[in-house]
Amino acid sequence: MTASALSVAGSPLQVKLVLAAARYADVTVEVQEAAADAEGNNGTSTAVLTTPQGPIRGLNAVLRYVSRLRPASELEGSNFQSSQVDQWVEFASNEMCHMAGGSASAIAQQDKVLAALEAHLASRTFVVGQRMSVADMCIAAALEGVPLAADKQPAVCRFYGTIVNQPLFNGTAKKASSRSSKAGKAKQLEQVQESENKAIDKLTELGLPSVTYAHAPAMTVEEQMQEIGSLPGAKTKNLFLRDKKHGIYLVTAAHDSPTDTKTIAALLSLPPSANLRFADEETLSAILGVKQGSVGPLAVLNDTEGQATFVLDKKLAQADIINSHPLRNDRTTAVSAKDLIAYANACNHPPTILDFASAASANAGKSNGKPAGGAASRGAPAAKGGKPAKSTMDKQKHDRAADSKKELKKETLLGIDKSKTGDFAGWYQQVITYSEMIDYYDISGCYILRPWAFEIWEHIQHWFDAEIKKLGVSNSYFPLFVSKKALEAEKDHVEGFAPEVAWVTKSGETDLAEPIAVRPTSETIMYPAFARWIRSHRDLPLCLNQWSNVVRWEFKDPTPFLRSREFLWQEGHTAHTTFEEAEEMVFQILDLYRRVYEELLAVPVIKGTKTELEKFAGGFRTTTVEAYITGSGRAIQGATSHNLGQNFGKMFNINFEAKDGTSKIPWQTSWGITTRSIGVCVMCHGDDQGLVLPPRVAPLQVVIVPVVTKKFGLDQLSPFVDKIVADLRGGNVRVKFDTRDNYTAGWKYNHWEQKGVPIRLEVGPRDVEAERVVVVRRDTGDKQEMPVEAGIQGRILGVLEDIQNNLFAKATASRDEHYSRVLEWADFVPALNKNDIVLTPFCNEGEWEEKVKAMSRDEALQGGSEDVRTSTSVAAKTLCIPLDQPELPEGTKCFVSGKPATCWVLWGRSY
Repeated sequence: MTASALSVAGSPLQVKLVLAAARYADVTVEVQEAAADAEGNNGTSTAVLTTPQGPIRGLNAVLRYVSRLRPASELEGSNFQSSQVDQWVEFASNEMCHMAGGSASAIAQQDKVLAALEAHLASRTFVVGQRMSVADMCIAAALEGVPLAADKQPAVCRFYGTIVNQPLFNGTAKKASSRSSKAGKAKQLEQVQESENKAIDKLTELGLPSVTYAHAPAMTVEEQMQEIGSLPGAKTKNLFLRDKKHGIYLVTAAHDSPTDTKTIAALLSLPPSANLRFADEETLSAILGVKQGSVGPLAVLNDTEGQATFVLDKKLAQADIINSHPLRNDRTTAVSAKDLIAYANACNHPPTILDFASAASANAGKSNGKPAGGAASRGAPAAKGGKPAKSTMDKQKHDRAADSKKELKKETLLGIDKSKTGDFAGWYQQVITYSEMIDYYDISGCYILRPWAFEIWEHIQHWFDAEIKKLGVSNSYFPLFVSKKALEAEKDHVEGFAPEVAWVTKSGETDLAEPIAVRPTSETIMYPAFARWIRSHRDLPLCLNQWSNVVRWEFKDPTPFLRSREFLWQEGHTAHTTFEEAEEMVFQILDLYRRVYEELLAVPVIKGTKTELEKFAGGFRTTTVEAYITGSGRAIQGATSHNLGQNFGKMFNINFEAKDGTSKIPWQTSWGITTRSIGVCVMCHGDDQGLVLPPRVAPLQVVIVPVVTKKFGLDQLSPFVDKIVADLRGGNVRVKFDTRDNYTAGWKYNHWEQKGVPIRLEVGPRDVEAERVVVVRRDTGDKQEMPVEAGIQGRILGVLEDIQNNLFAKATASRDEHYSRVLEWADFVPALNKNDIVLTPFCNEGEWEEKVKAMSRDEALQGGSEDVRTSTSVAAKTLCIPLDQPELPEGTKCFVSGKPATCWVLWGRSY
């Protein structure tokens, strides 16, 4: 596409980044002189893009505008990555804007931001994905002028150099060049005689010929390709990995071979529990004697104790020449594959040669392989003599299966190619999008709930709403906004939510006199009204609920349903005359939450109370239901019910006249469950085919798929099926007859399996003749023929109930397999590493709770680091103090401090 009348003004780096984005988007952007604009804004300090619609100010906004002129440029990342890109753009805008200057606060912010970036970029070239995005451009621009130290921030230095030295940026002085100008002339490299280089000296000592070239420092594969792309021979990428159980590996692969850690672990035949990670720089220096960005196969020379296993790509072993760094990243040494292997052998590191190409082929086969076999129609013409040809159940099963596979390949249904056990996060993203539960939105952390997901929420709403009304709770609605004064009335409460509060500061172009917060929760919105409405003991109990949305602007990586910036929930708020009444309400609601998970969603939960560190900010006590996610090995908080005590009553002057005429403060509760419950259900029950939905919340419980032929069409099948539909609807079964004529039966089988419909009924010509249907269960895949003469309503209801019970039983068994009891610290992290939730005796002191988090993180990482933005830390945290407490014998010691234990506490890695 082309865009007219686009021009940009700004600093040289800002202009450089905008012009690069324009080249990606294939648009022309002129460069204005660095002068003040019409409103007096200095063009050199603020990027300004002049468009036909008016000026756009601020580098982040300009880059987004330009990149969206051509979505195919992928500057905003894939669908799955776009929210992460947006989040990093906001990070650059909101967190990195306070780094300028030499003030104490600016320096502190620099340290905080650079530490976060260093941890994130330690094993990444770009902040999101495998190619440059708007996020990289924004962060690079924000780093302009920030003092960087190669010894303290090597990853950030490498990143900054990578972005600002991209070939894409070359020559962007006055005007964006056309796409065809991207390809430049190959660099002419200078051969050098390298002296005092141990690796090259060793090659010479062994009589192995080599040639070394000088070039600019190249920290990454991409940078190396820019520098030595003109050299003959294979280019390499090198990874230095460690697994705490299985050892340390130096992996040298062809630059275009797949080298994700799961592929490498599989090629090494490591068990599924293996957790290969990039080794930290200290380990790298101690074993290979090189810095990050300088790793290469020649570094095996320095591993004199043989700690690392040298892994070589078969593709390289068969190459004529291999190019790699000789212990420094501003040199490349070319040596024959035969001589490199001889060098490694001489250094006591005989290579383990692995076929990375076969892994790539296997992965391609999983997603693109041809399905086996053809499919005969269930309604095939009868054989001679009038008898059905191969009409056995086995033949029909084969036909359906083959038809299903063939049509999945032939038509446009997106198939899930991620494994729940192999790539849980990727599997989850595919399941919720391919099943049409959610769609992505252009604001990070916000998602569109499509009807398939929203109807599940409606089933939860209807059930829970009816139950709380039995307890005397009434529905209401309070405003979305809360004043700064009200939000800050309760100190502990606002401190608990302050980092996540979203603020409205403008109305049009006018600044508001006081910022207004978007509710993160409604205590401070509702309780001023409680103070007006409650005067006497006769006004109590006051029990209100509202179904609403809330906004919590989290810094951690968003995950649809589980951790989003806007989510739907119900929040109940009650006030009572006595502590005992409030406590009774808390536990009545907690049990309703248990029933939502166990009776509706078929997910087992553990009821308990939170520790002081984990309880609701400003409250007296928090109770919770905790679930376990099969596949990820993590726990998740399902819902909470809080006894707020009298704290909020004091803050908001809520008083009532008691029966004895004295003035008292009521006891309050608040409680809530969110759309997170949908994500928990998906994660617990889904499989590699897609969703598996519990019948009680499934939008559709039964789908009927007709199997038609040329001789027996839909018109002839419909009267038979219509009777079945009427019969099932008479029993309140949610049923659909899929009459779409643009899809085959096989395609429909896969479609409805992916969406998790509990039962599929298949009806073909022979079924009409025999007055039967074929019943297929989504949870087990079992098939059975069911006669329909006397109606099938009762039997289908029975199958639905059996599916519901089976899902709960399977989830419970899976959770119980990963529920362990530990008495000593030595066994704690190993249990976590087996994906267990762990019950321990504990002294229940906040100081020791924090120590467990830090110690478990350090032991799991073994000196490594993790992204500060991760929502899946390896650190353990307290899940709850279970209400069902095992006996605690007198004298039992806390598992970590050695102090007397006061209770059993459940720990786990959580979302």
